Order: sequence, then structure tokens, then C-alpha cells
Amino acid sequence: MANKTLAFEIGTEELPAFDLHAATSKLGGLMEGALSDARISFDGVSVFTTPRRLIVIVEGLPEATEESVEEFRGPSAKIAFDADGNPTKAALGFARGKGVDAADLERRDENGTEYVWAVKRNPAQAVADLLPAILTDLITAVPWPKTQRWGSRREQFSRPVRWLLALLDDEVVPVAFAGLESGRSTRGHRFLAPGPHEVASAGELVDVLRAAKVVPSEAEREASIREQVSRIEKETGLVAELPAKTMEEVVNLTEFPTVMVGEFDELFLAVPKEITVDAMLMHQRYFPLFNADGSLSNKFLITSNGDPAFEANIVDGNQRVVAARLYDAKFFYDEDLRRPLEDYVERLDAVVFQEQLGTVRAKTARIEKLAGNLAGQAGLSAQDAADAVRAAHLCKADLVTGAVVEFTSVQGIMGSYYAAAAGETAQVAQAIADHYRPRFAGDELPESAVGKVVAMADKLDTICGLFAVDQGPTGSSDPFALRRAALGIIAILETGLPVSLMDAIDCALASFEADGISFDRAAVRAAVVDFFVTRTRVMLRDSGCEADAIDAVLAVGACEPAEILRRVRALEDARRNAPETFDDLATAYARANNLRDAALGAEVDESLINEVEHALFCAVVQAEGRVARALEADDYRAALSELASLRKPVDLFFERIMVMDEDQALRENRLRLLNRFVAVFQDVADFGKMAKK
Repeated sequence: MANKTLAFEIGTEELPAFDLHAATSKLGGLMEGALSDARISFDGVSVFTTPRRLIVIVEGLPEATEESVEEFRGPSAKIAFDADGNPTKAALGFARGKGVDAADLERRDENGTEYVWAVKRNPAQAVADLLPAILTDLITAVPWPKTQRWGSRREQFSRPVRWLLALLDDEVVPVAFAGLESGRSTRGHRFLAPGPHEVASAGELVDVLRAAKVVPSEAEREASIREQVSRIEKETGLVAELPAKTMEEVVNLTEFPTVMVGEFDELFLAVPKEITVDAMLMHQRYFPLFNADGSLSNKFLITSNGDPAFEANIVDGNQRVVAARLYDAKFFYDEDLRRPLEDYVERLDAVVFQEQLGTVRAKTARIEKLAGNLAGQAGLSAQDAADAVRAAHLCKADLVTGAVVEFTSVQGIMGSYYAAAAGETAQVAQAIADHYRPRFAGDELPESAVGKVVAMADKLDTICGLFAVDQGPTGSSDPFALRRAALGIIAILETGLPVSLMDAIDCALASFEADGISFDRAAVRAAVVDFFVTRTRVMLRDSGCEADAIDAVLAVGACEPAEILRRVRALEDARRNAPETFDDLATAYARANNLRDAALGAEVDESLINEVEHALFCAVVQAEGRVARALEADDYRAALSELASLRKPVDLFFERIMVMDEDQALRENRLRLLNRFVAVFQDVADFGKMAKK
């Protein structure tokens, strides 16, 4: 059969950059699925996209599908037909579902029982006849967060569709959508080679676009931008910041990217660089350039979609735009500095945190109280504790400053600048900057213990408050990013901050009660604790820990995230790196746990034990003390080692002693000894839940 090539292009007005990126990742799979459903074989599907087009190229298409026969077994014949041999509802429904007539159902004997079979013969079909419907459906199958209609049309797409190209080799595939008929014409770059441009055959589409100043794929455009940036870096000695999110957007804002260098007045370098960088990256999609020492330069990179011949005009226009933004930034910064950061705290009364939880000012007061509690738990010095409370008092003040209202992504950062300018200590200023961290997975943690205390207090207040007013996350929704906040707290605790999350939760909930917010204290506490335990479980599973090790630790009531993390990792380490230790643990526990009787308690009568029992009893008593000391020191590896050392005395016990002795007193005393033995293990983990490997 002949190998044909299909080219299908949906031409549009400029598509949203991030929506286009998501559609690009799904388009190939949609095409492959549609072809497979139609029983059309193919060699490969390629996807090309730009802000004005979506393209799929399919290679290796046959002239026709292959004839096939599909067979489906249905109900037994006695269910499918009544006494007169007429098809029942069961047979009619089965036949209808398989696309055959009930009269064509076949009866086949299988080991003495007759079943009905539907035999569906699929004749060969010309691929050219199937493609129009497939391509029309593909247009509507492309997923978009939002769609629109245009003119008087009822059809919807992310942006108005302006042309369709559909070619099977050199033949046009008829596709109709939104009043358009497909043809063999495409459009080039909007300014450099608008077209239309005729395409002789499907295999030539991409080459025609390249000739029309269109770089047809995301990967090629990104490579081109990075190559141009690298050349500029070498020429200027400066270093560009190319955040992945901004790069992803810029790549899908251009069809023929040209990187140009602009600059702004050096007077703006007096403004905190975070504002300037925010203005360039977030608002204008420019890439800032830094000096070799890491300081911000007054040059930046523009990724233009215009005609490179007019570079001077393009650069001048963009410089005017960035200058206006930076004048705004400098104005707000200078105005904000006219008063100390403390003065902005009272203005937080005008900002609502959450309707039922009150204002940001009320939240600030709660953060102060919680930060003081955490500082005390952590054993911070008097100065550090005072700095933590002070930073908590000021941490939200910059939300009502002009700079942050205009450039929201620099909240916290601007507060640290304003705090330093007002004479606050360096530690207070840094803690204000850090208290939103970590903002996402992999983000940097607060630098100091003071910063960690304030960050934890802020996040925990948010979590406890929203649970108290029944606004916790659901399976599909987490509008307040509470899961991210919880993971941030767990990451902070994992660094070794010596505080109890359970005590901190109690302190946070008490603050809400003091604010007059009504809720079921016990139920909310349980829900918050379970939320953190679940996040810890997810964190461990994502890091590769086995479910049985996690369950073993959680089964003994561990609920402090840092403790859960250390215990599970110690178990996993023993299983991976010291299999003999783990085998001793599992075997010793299993032998005792299988016979123990918890109802008898663990008080052993030493007058009834012989030498072998006494050896086990002494080993247990010794292990109790050593395991307790190891747990107190958070040394779970040492605790596991102590437990593993019980393997020999318990093996000897079972070898020499008949536990289920006819003498009831001896039998029950031995069971109490086993109860006490198992209890030592249960302080660490429920080893009965661990799969022996």
C-alpha cells in the first residue's frame, strides 16, 4: 500500500501563550487516537505550533484501511433467546451495542454451553474518505481553558480561526469549520511574509513556512532565542536571567524571534532590583541582564516578533515602555520610604484576609502570638525571640505599600527593604523577606531560625484558620494553596527546627477562639493533624519510600511530620542497606506478635521464670531503656539496632520454652513476657505492617 503524507493546519489569530503550550503537548496524542479509532495505520505524527497556527503532519498513511473481523461473545443462548427462538432484550441490546443485527448473531457451543457471538466485518475503507470527519473532529477536540465565538458563528475555538490547510500528498482534503473551507494556502509571518503562500504537497508545508519567516516549533524558537542570548552575553560580558516560565511565554509570543538589547537610565538602579526585574519579566517579558558580580545592569533583552530591519525603532519603543514602568516603580518606592514600615501595619485593618477570619491586621496579631510560641519551643535566645515577634508584626505591612500594590510579586521582599531603611535589625528584615518561603517545591527555605519561625507561623495560621471555617482543600480544589503551605511547614521542620507541630496547632487554634471565631476545636484539630500526616505521607511516597514502611510508623500514632520522616527513612535504610538487621527485626517481632495476648497485660512475675526466660526478660528491660533513650535523642537507627539485638534471646526462648504450657500460670506469665517484648517494638513502628523482603 502507498505511504501518503497528511498535513493539517489550523490558522488562527494570536493564541494565548500558555494555552498554546498546553495544546501543543496534547495535539499529537489526539491525532494518534483518532487515527487508531478509525483503524488507520501510520508511521508517525509530528506537531508544529506557533502563536498563529496548529499543525499536525502524519506520515506513512495507507490508501485504505485493512479489512478486519471482530468477534464478541455475548450472553448464553438460553438467556439470549426465548422458548420460541426469538431474541430477548438481552440479545437485542447486545447486538445493538456491537453494531450488528440480532438476526445475524451466531450460536457457538463452549464446553456444553451455547453462547451467542456477534461477528462484525469491517470492510476496507479509503483513508481519503475518512479524513474529513477525523480532521473536523480534531479541531473541536483541542482542549482550551476558555473558548470564544466570533462574528455570527456558533463554533468555538480559543481564538478566531482564519484559514484551514488540509493536504493528503498533493490532494486537498475537504474540511469545513466556522464558514471556512480547507485549501492548500497557508499564511507566513504577519509582518515579514504575510502571504498567502501556496503549498504544492503535504510534505512541503513546513519548508514553505520556514521560507515565509515562520519558525514552526516551540523547540526551534527556544533554541534560537537561547543562541542569540548567548551571543549577546559574549559580546557584552553580561549574564541574562532566563526564567523557565517567562521563556515558555516568550517562545509562544513570536513566530520569528529576534533578540535585541535595550537599556534604561542608570538612576533606576537605585530602586531595589527585585522591582526592576519584576517590571521587566512579569509585566513586559523582557530578560534582565546582570553584571559578572551579580548586580543588575541597566541593559535588558527584548524578544521581538517584528522586522529586524527596524531594530532601532523596536528597541526605542520598548525602552520607552520600560522607562514608564520603572518611573512608576521609583515613584512608589520613594513614596513608600517617606514613612517607617510600622506605620503601614495599622492600614492592614482595611485589608480582608478572609471574610470569616477577619482582616490581615488580625492575622498579623495571631502570627505574632504564634511566632512567640514557636520561638519559645525552639529555645531561641531572647534577642532572636524578640526579632521573630517583631518580624511577625511587620511581615504583612508591605501589602499596603504602593510598590507592592503595583508589583504584587515582590511582597515580603519590599517589606525587608523598608524594614532595613527604618532601622530594624538585619535579622528582622531578612525574616520578612523569607516568611513566604518556600513558595513552591524546591524553593529555598528561610535562612535563619527566626525566618523559619515566622514563615511557619504565617502558614500554620492560614491552614488552621481555613480549616476552622470549613474552607480546607477538597480532592479537586485547593484555592488557598493549603497543600503547598503544609509542605512548606514540613520542609521547615525537616531542617531540624526543634518545635512540636501539635503544640503549635493548639496555639494557633486558641488564637482563633480568642478572636471570637466559633468552631469545633477537637474536630478541627483532628482534621488539621490528619491533613499534615497525609501531606507527610505524600512527601515520603514521592521520595520513593514504600507504603508499608510509612504505614508501620503511622500505626503507632506518630503524627509529628519530622518524626515520621526520620522513622520511615530509618526503616527504609535498614531494609535497603542492612538487610540482616531488618530480617532480625521482622523475625523477632513476628515470632512474638503471633502468640501474644494483649488482654493479659505486661506485668511479668519473675518468680515464675526460668533461666532462658530470665535472659529474654533482662534483654527486654535493657532494650526498653536503650530504645527510649534513642527515641528521646531522635536516633531511630540506634533504636532499630537495639530492637534487632533481641533476635537471639527470643529465638532461644522459642527454641527452649513451650509457651502454651498446660500450667495456666506459667502460660499466662510467658504470654505477658511476649506482650512486654512486643511493646518495646511498638514504640518505634508496627512491624506487623511491613512486608518482609
